[in-house]
Amino acid sequence: MSDDPTTLYCANHPNTITQLRCNRCEKPICAKCAVLTPTGYRCKECVRAQQKVFETAQWIDYPLVFIVAAILAGLGAFGVRYIGFITFFLAPIAGGIIAEAARFVARKRRSKRLSRLAMIAAILGALPYLLMAILSFSLYGIIWQAVYLVMMATTLYYRLSGINIR
Repeated sequence: MSDDPTTLYCANHPNTITQLRCNRCEKPICAKCAVLTPTGYRCKECVRAQQKVFETAQWIDYPLVFIVAAILAGLGAFGVRYIGFITFFLAPIAGGIIAEAARFVARKRRSKRLSRLAMIAAILGALPYLLMAILSFSLYGIIWQAVYLVMMATTLYYRLSGINIR
């Protein structure tokens, strides 16, 4: 450790010398603790505090979203066996519809866990139809159910989590 009073040490790692400060709270942080944001480097605590502002989901949203996503995904998977190749076009639409239905029942409240839960529920809702196709040894059934499951679930997650693709 240096005796120079102008030397900064990381608030979380007292043995690490740094020149970097959080641009929100001015706490000294090292490269391990720094999180790059669009406005500069911040400490992990400030980033967590900012993320909590955007997480507005209430406890009732979780079971409602789970039920709605599972039922709608199951209905979509039921219809897949009748449409075959058109699944490529309708599965993303189904994922979008399920996402909007989930957003509606949650009254547009959101959280990271809620979007993940909706995706898991949709997978669980569609999974029985994939398992039935596997047990009946129907190659086309397996393919189209798997295509539906992957495309629908990824679209659903994308729509609810707000991933930006640039």
